[in-house]
Amino acid sequence: MGSLQQFSTRDQTTQICVVGSGPAGFYTAQHLLKHHPQAYVDIYEKQLVPFGLVRFGVAPDHPEVKNVINTFTQTARSDRCAFHGNVVVGKDVTVPELREAYHAVVLSYGAEDHQALGIPGEELPGVFSARALVGWYNGLPENRELMPDLSCDTAVILGQGNVALDVARILLTPLEHLEKTDITEAALGVLRQSQVKMVWIVGRRGPLQVAFTIKELREMIQLPGTRPILDPADFLGLQDRIKEVPRPRKRLSELLLRTAAEKPGVEEAGRQALASRAWGLRFFRSPQQVLPSPDGRRAAGIRLAITRLEGVGEAARAVPTGDMEDLPCGLVLSSVGYKSRPIDPSVPFDPKLGVIPNMEGRVVDVPGLYCSGWVKRGPTGVITTTMTDSFLTSQTLLQDLGAGLLPSGPRPGYSAIEALLSSRGVRPISFSDWEKLDAEEVSRGQCAGKPREKLLDPQEMLRLLGR
Repeated sequence: MGSLQQFSTRDQTTQICVVGSGPAGFYTAQHLLKHHPQAYVDIYEKQLVPFGLVRFGVAPDHPEVKNVINTFTQTARSDRCAFHGNVVVGKDVTVPELREAYHAVVLSYGAEDHQALGIPGEELPGVFSARALVGWYNGLPENRELMPDLSCDTAVILGQGNVALDVARILLTPLEHLEKTDITEAALGVLRQSQVKMVWIVGRRGPLQVAFTIKELREMIQLPGTRPILDPADFLGLQDRIKEVPRPRKRLSELLLRTAAEKPGVEEAGRQALASRAWGLRFFRSPQQVLPSPDGRRAAGIRLAITRLEGVGEAARAVPTGDMEDLPCGLVLSSVGYKSRPIDPSVPFDPKLGVIPNMEGRVVDVPGLYCSGWVKRGPTGVITTTMTDSFLTSQTLLQDLGAGLLPSGPRPGYSAIEALLSSRGVRPISFSDWEKLDAEEVSRGQCAGKPREKLLDPQEMLRLLGR
């Protein structure tokens, strides 16, 4: 880190722009401001409001994970940092225009798309991406019309990562627990009417390849009013194989194994006997087709190919055995991963990997352009993973700056972009605008005993700001 301290206070100001105000954007900005006393950072965001997946991805019943918002707020309030919401980079302003106005540009806009299943019947009513459902209950404006029909008794989630467990947990959590969170009032209304009693969480591979983490699994096992259903046959021979695996995976596998194989104690057995809802993990199943109802109007089940593993551990591949199984359900949620989109024709993009090709955060063949977070390394890991990754991109940028690889001479920064946006009729939202909206959300939440009631309609937000 020693190489970062070489900027003296008489250096000229360095204008840097960050695209995206989720964890990747804010952590990149935070590191740049801390390690370069003359850096000025502008953060552009297409939503009206900041914080990306901390606001729109983290589950409502995980408020402690959202505490990073306090750190991001400190960064945004810095004299050398400005937030510009309601600006769509690639449409309202192009990346070449940003590169012209700033010494460096960092793309940190995340992974806003979902991986499609690519199977027949995916377009039927009753099939959603988990990403859209998460956006709906977390108040993402583009998902506010979603209105999932929860009148069926069985839901199937395809994928076995933390998002799949989040969605299962929200579908099964007793309402009195959700009512105290920042889940949207609209989502609560739909969940109050829910008939869903059983949630299957389906994966192509086995118990040793699940992508969720132990904290999320433990929450599911302890979820009030529910009981877990695991087939002991799926765990045969696992005891010996988990001896070799790394410790986090070992602890996770042991918890799965115990839950599947051991008879619950008296207290737990009593709790499970009273449970009105259940969830289960189905392994070695690969989705082939969403089955329609007799009238063809909606999803009524899913056809799964039964698989077996070739290879061992993380690298094991699921291959079809030729056998099939039909699982009846009225709701299918695909949770097989998020995906980044290309932002601007001038920026290289790898559609297969869904990332911007880069070397340690330097965008390939575009000097002065960088990337951090999911758009740099793919949609995996937790907030701290993104923090480390963003710090590394910032470090790379500051090394290039110190080595004279970035444009010398002054750059106009926001003043040039402001003029462009103004001529295009775009009115950005400042951080103090957001703080007004934030205060409004908190006050609406207080009436309902919630931490906040999120504003869902961009037009209403603009009205509240007197626009």
